[in-house]
Amino acid sequence: MRRVLDGIYTGAALLAALCMVATLVLVLANILDRYITLPFRGLDMYAGYAMAGAGFLSLAHTFKRGEHIRVTLVLNALKPRGRRHLDTFALLLGALVSALFTYYSVRLVSNSLAFHDISTGNDATPLWIPQLVMAVGAVVLSIALLDELILALTGRRTEAASEEPLRSE
Repeated sequence: MRRVLDGIYTGAALLAALCMVATLVLVLANILDRYITLPFRGLDMYAGYAMAGAGFLSLAHTFKRGEHIRVTLVLNALKPRGRRHLDTFALLLGALVSALFTYYSVRLVSNSLAFHDISTGNDATPLWIPQLVMAVGAVVLSIALLDELILALTGRRTEAASEEPLRSE
């Protein structure tokens, strides 16, 4: 099961990387369009969709690697047992908020499909397509938070530490 979950997180991160490359290509094409008229409309909208996809699809992988910003001022002041309890509570709260966000993201996709919603730009893209990428990212983040919560509750959670040293500037 661990291998499957890690594969999901890595797969989402790879899709996020593809979205970043797509953002670059679309922005470059948009710049080129100013000098040579290209037959494609809405390049800036698609670049925005790709950028949003990169952000949402990378959330779970970033979380599992311990790369999200974390305020440890209170955690460091607590004893190990209190730190574990507060960390577990934070994971529970994060999992609940993420589950709500996931529910409403999936619902948004469903509503966009039902009402045939399209973007207001000149590309007229069906909105369920970029919203689906957001919903998938939210689902994978919810799975990652639930995964960490279960590991914390069973006592198998290890602190994910960044490989980059701490810096004070």
